[in-house]
Amino acid sequence: MPTIQDLELARTAHAIVNELCGCKPGESVLVTIDSVSDWRPAEEIAKAVEAAGAKVMVAWHNTPKGYGKVADPQLPDSLRASIPNTDVWIELNNQWLLYSAGWLEAMQGPRVRYLFLGGLTTDQMVRCIGDVNIKAQAAFQDKIVEMTHNAEKMRITNPAGTDVRFENGGRPVTNELYAHVPGPHFLLGQIGWAPVEESIGGTIVFDGSFSGGGEADLGILKDPIKLSISEGVITRIEGGEEAGKMRNWLEGLGDPKMYHLAHVCYGFNPGARLSGLCTEDERVWGSTEWGLGFQGPMFEGKVGEAVSHADGICLNSSVWIDGEQITDRGKIVHRELANLARNLKR
Repeated sequence: MPTIQDLELARTAHAIVNELCGCKPGESVLVTIDSVSDWRPAEEIAKAVEAAGAKVMVAWHNTPKGYGKVADPQLPDSLRASIPNTDVWIELNNQWLLYSAGWLEAMQGPRVRYLFLGGLTTDQMVRCIGDVNIKAQAAFQDKIVEMTHNAEKMRITNPAGTDVRFENGGRPVTNELYAHVPGPHFLLGQIGWAPVEESIGGTIVFDGSFSGGGEADLGILKDPIKLSISEGVITRIEGGEEAGKMRNWLEGLGDPKMYHLAHVCYGFNPGARLSGLCTEDERVWGSTEWGLGFQGPMFEGKVGEAVSHADGICLNSSVWIDGEQITDRGKIVHRELANLARNLKR
């Protein structure tokens, strides 16, 4: 029996399989989903893979208690074995396999094209993928990636009190949209990179949401969490009850690397809304996001591996690239970028 957004979800699944992943006849495609996630996207993606002439397997499994390596002991051996042995892996897990042992093995090999869509519901899939003009999104992202990669010095502020400065050092800038080549790829609308760690200093205030997996999934924040940063390391955490939970969680992990800033990202998905789900929140238009702990190899930074990973959102960000302002409280003010954003109705 048809249900809400059936047709829109089918269109979205077609875009994921054919446009974003470029699945070819005969390829193997693995879809992973844990037991707390919305099942409908997995089913529709599997149908679209079959229609594309590829071979699909959906791995539905127990939900671990955290992200990355924290999850490893809780996952079945068969799941870890299947991850590096596929051409395309689409992750729908609410509690990410991203940064787990299976993910590391897959990303170190030459085969797997990985697309992370962790925890997205039917509605989020449609808003953040199916309803987006992919070509216009690509044009916008290509331009801001170029500008950011060429930047030497940057500054980010927001009304909640963020004021942080850093240098880029010519490192890679990820352009999250297509998963056409082997390696890690993520939901469209995010541009990320690792600044030169020792250059990062100032104040970062999370006023959107905070996600660290399991008990550290704080969702939409009631009160801001203020971080003091020196040479890329968190030296102080201030705020209310949620700041206390973050402090206790970090201390409990017992890994000093968890206090290191792993990456920064822009959020520019025209359909994203603050929901409490990190995958969507870190793409809210005009936000910036900071990751802590495990630093993916694609960033080519100095932090490296850690026991887990966490992400916090700074809403309504103002960004300066080499002294030129490109956003003001979340609104694009750079002329060329603003023209491209109009094609996305932003």
